[in-house]
Amino acid sequence: MRITYYGHSCFSVELGSHRLLFDPFISPNPLASKIDLKSIQADTIFISHAHEDHLADAVALARQCDALVVSNWEIVQWFGRQGFEKLQPLNHGGGFNLDQLHITMTQALHSSSFPDGSYGGNPSGFVIRSQEASFYYSGDTGLFSDIKLIPEKGKLHFAALPMGDVFTMGHADAATAASWLGVPKVLGLHYDTFPPHPTGQNGSPRRF
Repeated sequence: MRITYYGHSCFSVELGSHRLLFDPFISPNPLASKIDLKSIQADTIFISHAHEDHLADAVALARQCDALVVSNWEIVQWFGRQGFEKLQPLNHGGGFNLDQLHITMTQALHSSSFPDGSYGGNPSGFVIRSQEASFYYSGDTGLFSDIKLIPEKGKLHFAALPMGDVFTMGHADAATAASWLGVPKVLGLHYDTFPPHPTGQNGSPRRF
């Protein structure tokens, strides 16, 4: 298993023959300005919710890579209206097999709207399990006690958790989540990309 972090909440995991990409937000991120989108390869793209800082490069990369897009019903339908056909909708607690992987969608305590403000479906996380390794990506979320149930179905090798506070859980709650999950390693996400204040310089709301 190989993990590559692209900044904010975007990372990829090479697991067996699969190249999995999560929440692609690269080109609008000044901290990721040296990353060339054309260099990124993925066969499956996961989108946890519809906020721009998780969706910005998803269309371009899904088209570039001819990737399967996995997300909630509303986001999958949004891709379908743009001509995409390799789509897998899920809802909380649902899952499917992808070759040697089993993918389950989990709940997340957050909101979800597209950049135009329209409803973006249920925010979510994902559990990816295989014989080689298993891991949990929480998506943007606050701490919730059902996180304790996730490792009951099998050991996790790592978790990807937000820790930036303001719009997600902060580092203390992320540490609590990690202890509940029993993971030896954590990939900290959604941290220090933007100023912590929830408004822009002109006082208008910023979407995170």
